[in-house]
Amino acid sequence: MHPQSFLFRDGNPSTTTARQKRSSGKMPKLRFQPADIERHQGYWNNVAQSTLARQLDKNQLNTNVAKNVILFLGDGLSIPTLAATRVFLEDESTELSFEKFPYVGLSKTYCANVQVADSACTATAYLAGVKANYGTIGLSAAATLGDCFAQNNTDFHVQSIAKWAQDYGMATGFVTNTQVTNASPAGVYANTANRNWESDANVRQDGFDPAVCPDIATQLVHGDVGRHLRVIMGGGRREFLPNTSTDSEGTPGRRTDGHDLIKHWLHQKRSAQHRKGGGGAAYVQNRDQLLKVDAEDTEYLLGLFDANHLPYHLDDADKVKPTLEEMVSKALDVLERGSHHRGYFLFVEGGRIDHGHHNTQPVRAFDETVEFAKAVELARRRTSLEDTLIVVTADHSHTMTMSGYSSRRNDILGINDGQQAEDSLPYATISYANGPGYERNVDHDGRLNLNQVDMHQTDYKFPSTVPLGLETHGGDDVAVFASGPWSHLFSGTYEQNFIPHGMAYAACIGSGRTACGDQ
Repeated sequence: MHPQSFLFRDGNPSTTTARQKRSSGKMPKLRFQPADIERHQGYWNNVAQSTLARQLDKNQLNTNVAKNVILFLGDGLSIPTLAATRVFLEDESTELSFEKFPYVGLSKTYCANVQVADSACTATAYLAGVKANYGTIGLSAAATLGDCFAQNNTDFHVQSIAKWAQDYGMATGFVTNTQVTNASPAGVYANTANRNWESDANVRQDGFDPAVCPDIATQLVHGDVGRHLRVIMGGGRREFLPNTSTDSEGTPGRRTDGHDLIKHWLHQKRSAQHRKGGGGAAYVQNRDQLLKVDAEDTEYLLGLFDANHLPYHLDDADKVKPTLEEMVSKALDVLERGSHHRGYFLFVEGGRIDHGHHNTQPVRAFDETVEFAKAVELARRRTSLEDTLIVVTADHSHTMTMSGYSSRRNDILGINDGQQAEDSLPYATISYANGPGYERNVDHDGRLNLNQVDMHQTDYKFPSTVPLGLETHGGDDVAVFASGPWSHLFSGTYEQNFIPHGMAYAACIGSGRTACGDQ
């Protein structure tokens, strides 16, 4: 079917009846004009020939061993989010930094027991190589959500690529702008039957003993993988502090066991330094402290920059929190210093893209995507294509869509300027299938007039079809972009749990097939 009710069309729209609008199958003529240069076929032929040259360059496969591996995870970074962010940033033809990578594939995101995944079971897939059940991390699908006894059964434990890298002697670490105990980063180091068991208080609330089922924060400090991580950066101080104390910004801790896990981490690292020498351990709590860290004298770095998640980039006007790009830069400083000849594995999550979508606030999601792309660009610029594999992907999609027939470069956060609905009201180019934007855009008389709304407010909730307190994830495939050694492995369509196996093959780590074994 072709659209009806265009704002710009030949003839007098007032003479068209509602019945004709609904029944017409003919595409009305639009008056939108392309840019002058794009009117010429030569322009598009040149664009295509440039793309052809780039595609032909892919015949020169890079089959070096990947000394270093960096996995960037845009939480909730759906393909429509990429398209909309291009317009938000500049223009429909804009390329984000990682969209220039030579190889692109599609990852199937469903998990073992759900069609539409969460960030826990997906983390187990793209980090540990095994599809898991909803809400569980680092456990096979033999363990179900909330089963403490299954968590305690090591037969059900699966280890992430960080563990494979550590076993080989690589330096490892992660960076996130969410809590470091949140589902995605927890996939690096934790084995838990419930992603919400971030502190011992959460485990107790569900009626279990944290001594039997250790919480995620405890596993980060004392677990087999967590205690060997060279770099840990993000938010979530409250999960590490007892509820009888407050952090540097006055927020109380959440732990009921009386443990200060930050002090535990510092004692652990300083004891290790005393035993074997080497670099020091640094704990930082704000941007200024992070930027002053001397990587040459730092073997271990813990940065907890907020009690909760780090604020959205748009909300940190005073720049007191580090950006994702700044955290990645310092992480590379430390890992490059500590990796020696064995290299490193780094996981980086842009986690607040997801949160913007859950609140149907695309302006936040798009801005966070831009920040994510900056961090990827820095990493690619600082590392060598010859020995560093960078993979960029998402864990799942969202229900956001771009729709309608707007003109080129139309405001992505505004109304569709090419069509209005059959109720004679404009509609937004961006909308959601469900979420909290429903009630703010509909009343008992019908849809509200978006011409009377400031849709550029950062807290404006865009329209959704189904009312929900939070918008849900989507079940779409997500894109995978790759650059560096063996990046061609990541083209095509595959299950999400292939990703760590492909990275391990390139780096010659893990127990599976590797490039070194084949050669």
